[in-house]
Amino acid sequence: MIKDSIKTFIGRTANHPIAWPIYKACGWLSTRFGRIYGHARFARENTEQDELLTRTIAELFPDLTVANGLFKGLRYPASRSFGSAFLPKLLGSYESELHPYLKEMLSNNYTAIVDIGCAEGYYAVGLGRRLGSVQVYAFDTDLRARQACAAMATFNGVGDRIHIGGFCDEKILKTIPLGSKALVISDCEGYEDALFNADLAQILARHDVIVETHDFINIDISSNVRSVFAKTHHVQSVKSVDDIGRALTYKYAELEKYSTNERRLILSERRPATMEWLIMTPKEMTLSHDRSQSSITDLRAAC
Repeated sequence: MIKDSIKTFIGRTANHPIAWPIYKACGWLSTRFGRIYGHARFARENTEQDELLTRTIAELFPDLTVANGLFKGLRYPASRSFGSAFLPKLLGSYESELHPYLKEMLSNNYTAIVDIGCAEGYYAVGLGRRLGSVQVYAFDTDLRARQACAAMATFNGVGDRIHIGGFCDEKILKTIPLGSKALVISDCEGYEDALFNADLAQILARHDVIVETHDFINIDISSNVRSVFAKTHHVQSVKSVDDIGRALTYKYAELEKYSTNERRLILSERRPATMEWLIMTPKEMTLSHDRSQSSITDLRAAC
């Protein structure tokens, strides 16, 4: 009754020259307080989630060693990653969409590995461990990430083969001794659109290239990179699985005691959108078969 009376009163006075400025002020205040509440709620939820993740790391991975997947046995010297979720890396589920492809590609006798956007070294050090004596060239613009990568390389006994640098542009990439068959991995937050051009693609014509594209930054990036490599490479697209899909389909023994919502949080890679990786292999040689997205689901559980 009171609510209806208020609505009636506001409806009758909305056009009044005195009442309208008051209503506008109320709207302005409600918007501002709403934003304050929204930010506080977001911060509170993040704190609660971080506390759960910290407890989960202590429970499941007290020695900070990757438990499953492509880099099983990789050890972290400190409980921290850069630019990406830490717990999926320890679990071994991180970017497992790529694992079937990488497993096959690692049978190549690579003469060098290049990791552009190496962060703390998950791929750089992980691949260094998997590939024996291969030289790894890792780049990141964040000094702290480079320091963490160096520490991880030393901690895992491959420090003498991991060469760490800062910014990597076309000029620097051209100076790296790639040898007869290299693997270049790029995750550089949108810079891939400027880095890769037709000239560089030609230089990389006999090498394998994996590029994570960031279309949420520029919607044309994946199309541009695909076009650049179209003449020299076969291009395959792999899309990321969303957090709900991970929680419902990823099977790891470590997660059996957790609820679906908890698994969703643990497995979350905190991506702003569905991501796409472009896997480029030289046109004279390609992966032995073209996997569909559905087949990746079957393989994912075995990673």
